[in-house]
Amino acid sequence: MSWLRPEAVARLKQWRETMIGTAVTCIGGWIAFTSFGLGVLAGGVIALIGISLIFTGTRHALFRTDTEAPGIVEVTEGRITYLGPLAGGTVALADLREVSFTRTHDGNAFWRLTSHEPQPLIIPAGASGVDVLLDTFTALPQFDTGLMVRAVQSRTPTARTIWHHPAHARTLKPLT
Repeated sequence: MSWLRPEAVARLKQWRETMIGTAVTCIGGWIAFTSFGLGVLAGGVIALIGISLIFTGTRHALFRTDTEAPGIVEVTEGRITYLGPLAGGTVALADLREVSFTRTHDGNAFWRLTSHEPQPLIIPAGASGVDVLLDTFTALPQFDTGLMVRAVQSRTPTARTIWHHPAHARTLKPLT
């Protein structure tokens, strides 16, 4: 029997990395302010580690969704793989040309990864392990994580292009 409601437990799990970062920052600050010499330096380093945990934890918490979908997402040696019950595939991070996020009218959400292959890789946003995409996509040149988090958090049915490969970006011709 749990003392907390399941919704509260789910929310705490969503923000666990941020809470750990806050605790580490507080411990580091306490060490820095109550010590002398190298203790001040060690406390400052611990506090900086905590601040970085807060930053990455907040990004991950905002990226996570409460929906569930079938399938597993894995990233191994620069390859994104989706293993689904009916479909799946793999795409190399170096081969990506476009990353887009689509939310349908019924609330389902999907990642669409386009490469030189004729078929894009479609990954449901609720698939197990989909949160590794956040860290994976940050390796892409000129990738905007803020745009990605806003797309995931938005409940408006729409398709958004999150990233284009700079060499394959669409260019608009000026009107004359």
